[in-house]
Amino acid sequence: MGAERKFIQENMRRVLLKEYLVEQTKRAGFGGVDITRTPMGTRVTLICERPGVIIGRRGEYVRQLTETIAKNFHLDNPQIEVQEEKQPNLNAQLMAEKLAVALERGWHFRRAGHSTVRRIMESGARGCQVILSGKLTGERHRTERFKSGTIKYCGTPAIYLMKKGFAQARLKPGVIGVNVWIMPANAKMPDEVSVAGKPITVAQPAPLPPPEPTELEPLPPVADEGEGPAKEDGK
Repeated sequence: MGAERKFIQENMRRVLLKEYLVEQTKRAGFGGVDITRTPMGTRVTLICERPGVIIGRRGEYVRQLTETIAKNFHLDNPQIEVQEEKQPNLNAQLMAEKLAVALERGWHFRRAGHSTVRRIMESGARGCQVILSGKLTGERHRTERFKSGTIKYCGTPAIYLMKKGFAQARLKPGVIGVNVWIMPANAKMPDEVSVAGKPITVAQPAPLPPPEPTELEPLPPVADEGEGPAKEDGK
């Protein structure tokens, strides 16, 4: 149980650290985090839309954030690395955060959902899906889906190819969950096969020769029912 308990505690620490970074880097456009253990310590890679906001003047905010993480989450020598998202419209977490902000500002959920899907598809995505769940129009909970293109729900493509992001929009009726799924343009399906330098052609079967004309024998004449040999009297 010792190894299993350590594994669970490590994953709980990662989840709590991600939630803390989401709150602290909301103004910079949080796009994801990657936590990697190295021989020198723990490397935390932040992906955001505006890295200058996280770095701060002369790196002051990054140093403060590093000290807070080391103190509250007990990480060994944490090192924060900030990367800029080159394609923000294809980042699922970033689009989920933007959609949640739009809902909090008063956008209608249908308008916000369709607008998000259109922006993602126009940026070159192969497919996307937006799921909004919560009290959208009344007291009852409901779920609305907006999707376009190719979406995978199970199997290897759903696990390794689909990019998923989640955010929460806090409104007066309640909290609305925002899920954004994006399939990138460079995603390759397992059933897609191509041969380098040689186009794939399907062999067509040879056409069958036309049938030879055959002469039909004439049918025998049909005897009329009224005609026939006359019957003898008395027989």
